[in-house]
Amino acid sequence: MNTSEMKSKHKLLKDYSYELGEIEKGYTNRTLYVNLSNNEIKEKPVTQFMKDKFIGGKGFGLKLLWDATKPQTKWDDPENEIIISPGPIGGITQYAGAGKSLVVSLSPLTDIVIDSNVGGYFGPFLKFAGFDALEIQGKAEKDVIVIIDGKEGVVRIEEAPEEAVDSHILAEQLTDMYAKSENKKNFVSVVSAGLAAENSNIGVLNFSFYDKKRKKVRLKQAGRGGIGSVLRNKKIKAIVAIADGIKPNNVVDLDAIKECGARFNKEMRELDDDQCRMKKEGTAHLVEIMDDYDLLPTKNFKYGSHKDIMNIHSSVWRSKFTQNVFDGCWIGCTMSCAKAVDGFELKTGPYKGDKVIVDGPEYETVGGLGSNCGIFDADHIIEANFYCDTYGIDTISFGTLTAFLMECYEAGIINKEITGGLELTFGNKDAAIELMHQMARGEDFGVIAGLGIRKMKKYFAEKYGADINFMNDIGMENKGLEYSQYVSKESLAQQGGYAMTNKGPQHDEAWLIFMDMVNKQIPTFEDKAEALHYFPMFRTWFGLMGLCKLPWNDVEPVNNAETDEPAKVPEHVANYITIFNAVTGLNIDKKEMIRQSERVYNFQRTFNIRRGYGLRKHDAQPYRAAGPVTIEEYESRSERYDKQLLENIDVNPEGKSTEEKVAILRKYKEDMYEQLLDAVYQRRGWTQNGVPKISHLKDIGMDLPEVLEIVEPLQ
Repeated sequence: MNTSEMKSKHKLLKDYSYELGEIEKGYTNRTLYVNLSNNEIKEKPVTQFMKDKFIGGKGFGLKLLWDATKPQTKWDDPENEIIISPGPIGGITQYAGAGKSLVVSLSPLTDIVIDSNVGGYFGPFLKFAGFDALEIQGKAEKDVIVIIDGKEGVVRIEEAPEEAVDSHILAEQLTDMYAKSENKKNFVSVVSAGLAAENSNIGVLNFSFYDKKRKKVRLKQAGRGGIGSVLRNKKIKAIVAIADGIKPNNVVDLDAIKECGARFNKEMRELDDDQCRMKKEGTAHLVEIMDDYDLLPTKNFKYGSHKDIMNIHSSVWRSKFTQNVFDGCWIGCTMSCAKAVDGFELKTGPYKGDKVIVDGPEYETVGGLGSNCGIFDADHIIEANFYCDTYGIDTISFGTLTAFLMECYEAGIINKEITGGLELTFGNKDAAIELMHQMARGEDFGVIAGLGIRKMKKYFAEKYGADINFMNDIGMENKGLEYSQYVSKESLAQQGGYAMTNKGPQHDEAWLIFMDMVNKQIPTFEDKAEALHYFPMFRTWFGLMGLCKLPWNDVEPVNNAETDEPAKVPEHVANYITIFNAVTGLNIDKKEMIRQSERVYNFQRTFNIRRGYGLRKHDAQPYRAAGPVTIEEYESRSERYDKQLLENIDVNPEGKSTEEKVAILRKYKEDMYEQLLDAVYQRRGWTQNGVPKISHLKDIGMDLPEVLEIVEPLQ
């Protein structure tokens, strides 16, 4: 069936006409609300209060979700929402990395707010269509598509029975359907999820963009926390945004933005090859660097390096990625890091024999689907990457939970009878890919895996009598979200950067391993606390604006090392302040930049508390994030750990059994983490139970009545 025939099968449920309007200083000054339970479509105003307190992007998402839900709302209740917002800077084309969207929802993994940063063209096209945010609530009875037509000024809800579900097909179908001609395909963007998002808690959203050179639709992921599962639970097959060209943000000072962009583009041209090689390898350039520093997760984070690293070395990815094509996931991004493997022939699953384009893999995918599962096969990683994308599976969660299952299998917690014949041993790539296909089909052991680590631990303990304490030690999740792919054992600051996050252990809040472990720049608790205040707040700012983090520090000015604070990349921070002021006409400085983020960050912390979380006990980490759990693990790095006993604790390891040494080291490392919590909470203006203090909320201007109502009883 061709796309015209598919479209003829659509049933219009509701249409809504609106005036297109203009963007003014980065804002359209309205949001779009769609309720699928009753097919209501309406506009909501963006007030000055929203802009002052919540800025945009993630901030708008948090505010809208707070207002739409109750403390007891579950992720699969109709009143849960998916909110997509690009932020005031989102959509400009004069500075790299300005095409991001922020997606906010209640997570099926964590039961708290999840936010995810994603590329692709949808966020800018949503803004060009006239909206600062899209807010979708309710549930449809049958599969629907929501179309936001920024050419005609119409929003439609249509039943869509014939289109595919898997994203690589669906995005092509809908791009063909709504572009109407080849030269208009780059003005259509599709948000979708796939079959696995229907049958698991780890579903992703795929945001599309049309690659004019390849003449292919490509996908970027809002990957964390299961928002794709929320999409499919609402019976949304896709959301489509149609743009009538690239619209200006109608900024106050375009020349200032262009000047910053020109300087950055010069850095990319002249420095990228000698720094991070983003244009050639994307984030995959990190693989051997992490291995060199014993930071590459291997066999469920037991180890940080492996002898077979050359099989997944960045040079391997460089040879597989198509070179010398524009690989930006938004117009004007000269970082061009969205690498792709073209013409990859699939060896397994429903698309076996098809030749496909595979976006990535990114470093996180290589670490998760590869080394963390003990698999050092580049083609397997590419295949698994493709299926994760089209099925709508988070590569980070899948890799981390599969590694957990492999350790459980080798420890005897689960066996072939339980797994339905899957031999989930480390390195078994055939079992790993079959587990993925089962997850997509909603069959067999794939259904159990799709629960996520936190729910699997409970299931194995209750059904099979598994040792919950051991599983808590090795199950790499915090707040219900699986860890991203860095070994944090030798960086106390990175342990905090993972487990003290509001949403769960995702490195986009604070990546401090090199500052802490390698460069020794933050030796004291006070230093670590300052870093764990500044960097999460600074990185939060990207999520308010519609910006990508990578152009901040994946290429640096040539004199950056000579500055007072090289880890902050001061020249790039100054660029961002200039750009924000040039877009909005405001006049913030770097202190106010952090305060903007603090307001939203503390609001999100309070949101978690409102839902029954957000306290000190919820910032606890699995012990494997801090130190060796097993005898084998200790002995693999015995020289390092014995030295720590002697130098840090003044305990002579000679004559002690490995079990004794593991226990002594554990007590020390757990105490260090508790001291870190104390220091960070104090720096953030929180109580020792992790609750924002009223005095701090007043100081930053987030002492809203609804916020104070939550935190006052806990002071």
